[in-house]
Amino acid sequence: MKRIPTPFPELLLIEPTLFHDDRGCFTETFQQQRYQQLGITDAFVQDNFSYSKQGVIRGLHYQFPQLQGKLVCVTRGRVLDVVVDIRVGSPTFGKSFSFILDDVSRRQAYIPPGFAHGFCALSDTDFLYKCTDYYNAASDKGLYWQDPTLEIEWPIQQPVLSKKDESYPRLADIPHTALPIFKA
Repeated sequence: MKRIPTPFPELLLIEPTLFHDDRGCFTETFQQQRYQQLGITDAFVQDNFSYSKQGVIRGLHYQFPQLQGKLVCVTRGRVLDVVVDIRVGSPTFGKSFSFILDDVSRRQAYIPPGFAHGFCALSDTDFLYKCTDYYNAASDKGLYWQDPTLEIEWPIQQPVLSKKDESYPRLADIPHTALPIFKA
């Protein structure tokens, strides 16, 4: 297993060790001690699964004030995964970073609390994620997926979106008191 650097020191891309033979492939999707060695010390309390048809965008989601970190991976298909630093006072506040997750490389991403997250399904996709806190409907928030200040280059112009994802505000329209605070 290898950690891949990102523009956000707290965001981890993880390249797992894959064991191939004539039967197929095996990898560990989570092993607490190894992930702690990479710097992921949060406990995971909930696993979630989503299926998305090609062309779906989910996000950009976050929880506030009950923050939630995520360890995400694609078990089938391919996505453009996107994170946005929304921590007030962070040197990378309002910056986005995109990367591919797929069922070939089996890469994972650890999205720490304080980041918004979303993805675009580039194929029919099964998406699995572990969460550091329970889902809380009252803390369920999001950013407008096409906020121009985030400079996200989505690969499709007419995505399939939920009504909720279509209606989220732009980052500049969210009071800083309604966003997480950066802690150095």
